[in-house]
Amino acid sequence: MQNLAGLAVRITGRDGGVSIGRGLRALFVGVVLGTLAVLPAGCGLGGQEQITLGYLDWDENVANSNLIRVLLEDELDYENVELKRAEQVPEVFRGVAEGETDVFMDAWMPNHRQYVDEVGSRVEVYRKPWYVGRTVFGVAVPHYMEGIETIGDLKSSEPGMITGIEPGAVLMEKISQNAVPQYDLDFSVVEASTPAMLLELQKAYAQQEPFVFIAWSPHWMNLEYDFRYLEDPKNALGTADDPQTLHAVAREGFAEDDPVAHALISAMRLDSTQVGSLEVAINEAVDEGREVEAGVRDWLKESANRSAVQPWVEAARQAEEG
Repeated sequence: MQNLAGLAVRITGRDGGVSIGRGLRALFVGVVLGTLAVLPAGCGLGGQEQITLGYLDWDENVANSNLIRVLLEDELDYENVELKRAEQVPEVFRGVAEGETDVFMDAWMPNHRQYVDEVGSRVEVYRKPWYVGRTVFGVAVPHYMEGIETIGDLKSSEPGMITGIEPGAVLMEKISQNAVPQYDLDFSVVEASTPAMLLELQKAYAQQEPFVFIAWSPHWMNLEYDFRYLEDPKNALGTADDPQTLHAVAREGFAEDDPVAHALISAMRLDSTQVGSLEVAINEAVDEGREVEAGVRDWLKESANRSAVQPWVEAARQAEEG
């Protein structure tokens, strides 16, 4: 279940050197979403009906952004809900702060606090998290890599690299700068898109090959693969792998400019099962050659899921009324 495109990965060795890795090819969610223009924000239900959501290629972010998009268009009469992909974490926060996008739906706090602080009062973090549950974030290995329980145990294992995610992720920095030297690992840390990492995980898992990667929950990988998160007895990662709360972040003034969308986003609540099943529905749609939004609409056909989102829609309608 991959949604990937060609990309280059950057490999950072223990000495901090950088080289360009081979391209990885597959179907990419960003292609499905399209090349998107930045449009001014406005209200649905008879208003200007335009909003732009910034997002990263993190599956939960693709999922929650497209869920909000479908609800705005199908339930609240928005005519133009655009998604604009950012390549790196700092970029998506700058996009919101500079008004290129209205909202980013997936700030992991406190790990992303530094990016919020950098842009200051130009962004507003939604007070209540959209994700209901305990997050997990760390270094992981497949179940068949026996005897590897801690990051230190990697010294006696292959493949000599940790496959990670996008540059700017706080955990990536902590692994490169702290974990690798503190555990004296002869490992490189590979930066790539999330879809690229997942493709490599699928390949390794199918062949039962050693593979060390960055994993997190909520995410469908926890349903699809049997793996374990490694312990960090030296606390080399500090707080980077601590449980996080997941929030939306909006540009300054968005709540006043678009109270309908603001109310919908404020009311959104999803648990790990809902996030995972939504991601799976999207992946299945893409695998069948359909658009991401089709997967969201498939997910909404389930009565339990429809019941879960209905209070959000009602909150948005109430905001329009007054």
